[in-house]
Amino acid sequence: MKHWIARIADELNEKDVPEHVVASGTSISGSIHIGNSCDIFIANAVTKALKKMETNSKTIWIADDHDPLRKVPYPLPESYEKYLGIPYSKIPCPEGCCSNFVEHFEKPLLSLLEKFGIELEVYSGAKMYKEGMYDEYIRIALEKASKIREIFNKFREHPLKENWLPYNPICQECGRVNTTYAHSYDGDNVFYSCKCGHKDKMDIKTGNGKLTWRVEWAARWKIFGITCEPFGKDHAASGGSYDVSKIISKDIFGYEAPYPVPYEWITLKGEAMSKSHGVFFTPKQWLEIAEPETLNYFIFRSKPLKHKDFNPSMPFLDFIEQYDRVERIYYGEEEASSDKEKQKLKKIYEASQIEISESMPFHPSYRFMTVAYQIEGNDPEKVFDILKKNSQLTKSMAEKTFAEIDDVDVAKLETRINHVKNWLELYAPEFVKFQVLNKLPRVEINDEQKEFLLKVAYLLENGSYNSEEFHDELYAIIHDLNIKPQKAFQAIYKLIIGKKQGPRAASFVLSIDKDLVIKRFRLEE
Repeated sequence: MKHWIARIADELNEKDVPEHVVASGTSISGSIHIGNSCDIFIANAVTKALKKMETNSKTIWIADDHDPLRKVPYPLPESYEKYLGIPYSKIPCPEGCCSNFVEHFEKPLLSLLEKFGIELEVYSGAKMYKEGMYDEYIRIALEKASKIREIFNKFREHPLKENWLPYNPICQECGRVNTTYAHSYDGDNVFYSCKCGHKDKMDIKTGNGKLTWRVEWAARWKIFGITCEPFGKDHAASGGSYDVSKIISKDIFGYEAPYPVPYEWITLKGEAMSKSHGVFFTPKQWLEIAEPETLNYFIFRSKPLKHKDFNPSMPFLDFIEQYDRVERIYYGEEEASSDKEKQKLKKIYEASQIEISESMPFHPSYRFMTVAYQIEGNDPEKVFDILKKNSQLTKSMAEKTFAEIDDVDVAKLETRINHVKNWLELYAPEFVKFQVLNKLPRVEINDEQKEFLLKVAYLLENGSYNSEEFHDELYAIIHDLNIKPQKAFQAIYKLIIGKKQGPRAASFVLSIDKDLVIKRFRLEE
């Protein structure tokens, strides 16, 4: 059984090439999110798999920064509409903190690549044109324009005009690239007209123009010797970009198209990610609430064309629990449901890791730590004690005291505490949040609830329990008093956090200072 990344690497390894170049690319039209950066994560994973096979390989990333701005991205003001149609590389930085629009939006991603263990060569589409890397291919495309038109027209409902050329100069009057129409050329000079009314010629060597997308894509396959490329499913549609570029690559540039890895879009709470509408979630945001390996796991746990939805609210806790379970199974701390599941999950875990450690990383329950953090805050020792008291430690950690765990595990605990803190502040629904009250609150509880609380206080004062034992004792009292469980637990939450609901009652009560709870349940100030 092999992971899908390993199977791709196997197929690529059969090709007789001096080096595998796995390409990725992103349009710099706004914030780069976990949806449109999938190219990078998949490409890097394939390259790593090839290197494990001792195959010469590398990952490249091309910023499509010579493309025109089509929509104003969130949160830029409407005033940026004046830049519609202008190449990203020629638009100023929206906050004046970077050299231009492109750097402003690509810097947050590129600065994080090391944390994800991603190594790649970075290229700018705009610089490629300026430096003449496309010149030879522009000349070929102009000379074979009629053949390219034939290829395009096979996939078009309305055929292109007879004088259409696969090149768009940047208008020297209005600065736009998506409003120009190239109709003839003489050597390296391309003659065009623009919707703004301007007519002129453009020397391709200036870099102030670009090949039409599907021709450009095919050209850069040849330029870099690209052998594999992941891309969004829109490009993979029948008659879409890949189908057309594949023919152009072979028939016009004499190069076999790379191995395609199409992937499904990632949705956010069921909604398509959109830079213009502000519906997106970035790798930087991910690292605020979880470790980088968990994003790899999110992308690699299922095949690339399988639908993936991300919800940073309550479903995120379920997701992290799934990841932690896979990790425990990998290190033998938990049994899988079957040997088949075990082998599958181990392959997914291996594909997700930046480096696989010899011993299992210390990742205590994220869900439970949302409770522990709100009780003890940033104090790792007190949080550890709560975890221990509530049987929330793995077998290898359960017998240890905080003083006995090593610095690496302490750092892991502190990292998860910080992630939990950020999740609570940024994405947790209000019903999850609470604060242990320092003083007895003025709340209404009836006599039946008071009797229940007194019996619970007696239990705590005269016995020692783990969370499961205490849970059973609470229900024994509820049964004896014939009180509704909801009413009984409401009394606990009202007196401790001033709310009608809260975390699982047994473990919650055991996590709080015993003397405080006993006094509170006896209604003592």
